[in-house]
Amino acid sequence: MTQQTSNRAQRLLKLLELKQIEENLYQGFNEKENGSRLFGGQVLAQATMAAYRTVQDVHVHSLHAYFLRAGNVSRPVLYEVERIRDGRSFTTRRVVAIQNGLAIFNMDISFQGDELGLDHSSPMPNVPMPDELRNDREVAHSLGGPTADPRLSPMAKIARPFEIRSVFELGSDAWGENRFWNPAWIRFLEPVAGNEVGEPAESEFQHQLMSRCLLAYASDMGLVSTANLPHQSAVDRSQLQMASLDHSIWIHRPVPMDQWLLFHKRTSTAHGSRGMVHADFFAVDGSLVASVTQEGLIRITQ
Repeated sequence: MTQQTSNRAQRLLKLLELKQIEENLYQGFNEKENGSRLFGGQVLAQATMAAYRTVQDVHVHSLHAYFLRAGNVSRPVLYEVERIRDGRSFTTRRVVAIQNGLAIFNMDISFQGDELGLDHSSPMPNVPMPDELRNDREVAHSLGGPTADPRLSPMAKIARPFEIRSVFELGSDAWGENRFWNPAWIRFLEPVAGNEVGEPAESEFQHQLMSRCLLAYASDMGLVSTANLPHQSAVDRSQLQMASLDHSIWIHRPVPMDQWLLFHKRTSTAHGSRGMVHADFFAVDGSLVASVTQEGLIRITQ
């Protein structure tokens, strides 16, 4: 892990420390590394944190969001939380993200206290483990400069808060083939405090709170571009306008965010300049941690 990537992870943790402006109103600042437009994962994570600031002793288990306008990275974001319902088992919030007086994003989010119940999950795909794979950023740098494969994401060489190790190694023959799935192992590059043995329950709660916000951030990494994979031999990234339209997450089990997670992305359909992508997060023991679905804009511009 380089100092640059570690600093990026530390800054993300700081960006999740929202400033309270008024009751139910919070302000968040932005990452600068992702260009002039706000990264959707950052908005998802901060909106989730804003909702968490209005609940007690419950954890997010699902959220459903719409990206309404492109956000501007040069301006802070206001997060307004509406307290929809406080029930005995479930708590519901609505969050609107605002810039320049306009809503750029809204989200309904549901929380639940711990309960016992039935337990099963679908099996993890049979893929290589992370110690058998190379770091995506290192691979991307090894592929060269501007003459590198145009299908390579412009984000591939930029330091991120997460280490990523793709099952289909960047630049390889298998990576360049048309396909419907894109599994990668990810791991947050800083410890998430509060998970040490012997920590009080309050610290364990804070660890899980932060881990679930970080999962929301990670859930938007490379998601919409997965819808282009079946067509990448005919259409490269420079020909596409891509943006997240709506996004849903279901969290099934405690999130081990500072350990390796398999982020298994796959696309089911594309039509009308929209692509549908699904993803699952699996822990290294094979348990299904969370599920994600997103519809994104994928418009050919050239």
